[in-house]
Parts: sequence; C-alpha cells; structure tokens
Amino acid sequence: MRILAGYASAHGSTAVITHRIADVLRPHGWAVDAVAIQEIVDPSVYVALVLGGAIHNHAWLPVATEFFHRHQGVLRARPVWLFSEGMSAGLPRPLRRPGRAARKRRIAEALRDVVRPRGHGLFSGVARPEQFPPWSGVLVRTMGGHFGDYQDGGRGRSLGQG
Repeated sequence: MRILAGYASAHGSTAVITHRIADVLRPHGWAVDAVAIQEIVDPSVYVALVLGGAIHNHAWLPVATEFFHRHQGVLRARPVWLFSEGMSAGLPRPLRRPGRAARKRRIAEALRDVVRPRGHGLFSGVARPEQFPPWSGVLVRTMGGHFGDYQDGGRGRSLGQG
C-alpha cells in the first residue's frame, strides 16, 4: 500500500519538507512516493495522501489548487492530510501566531468544498530577499521581520536549500 506525499513548491522549501515527511513515514512500513503535484498522474492509486503547498500571497500556489479541483472525487474518498509552508517564523514576533492561524484558516476555507483534511500543519521555510520585490526588504525589516532559513524552527541550522 502506497502513500502519496505531493507538493507544490516555488523555491524548493516545500519539496524539502515533503521529502522529510516521506522519510518519517517509511520506517513505519509505508511505501511513500514524494512527487511534485504537477507530476502526479493518478492519485487514486494511493491509499492516503499528504499534500503540501507553498503559501504565496496568502494562498497556495495555483498548481496546487488546480490539482485539488481536478482530483476532488479522489481526495474526498481517501484520507488526506495537508501542510502549508510559508515564512511565518520570519514575521515580526507579534504577528507570528495570528499570522499562522489566519493562513491556516484561509487555506482551509478555500479548500473546504474540495477536500476534508484530517489535519493541516503549517511550517516555515526559506525566505530570501531575492524572492520578493526589491522594496519588500525595507518593509519587512522596518516591521521587525527577517529573511532567512526557518526550516529548523529558526534555531540557526540549515536543514536544506530553499
């Protein structure tokens, strides 16, 4: 029996997280395929799905939402877990917790008619200045935010490339 760990990644952070999830599941006896969402041909061959998406402009990437709508029937018939990846750990401290909750709620509301996930996690990834408009660096720093690699919870160790 196979599990699908699918991801929609813009700069690679979500792919790194997905491969880590697959690595955690495999020792428990599961065969896990970690695949980019745009490469998934037939999700119905999997008994369960873990699907992740990078958050850009407060929403999942279009390739991910298109996948959900295209495979809605399969996703409702299988156990599905979701995770989102953004830069919440890089936000100014007062905005981190409310920002995380708002993102999860927005994504859940956008997908509630398409999939009924059993859970939804939110992870921080990598946010580099060159991934944003040039003026955003000043805005982020003025508000107390920081660019960087937050895949390890912000403890300073890089766990993969973004």
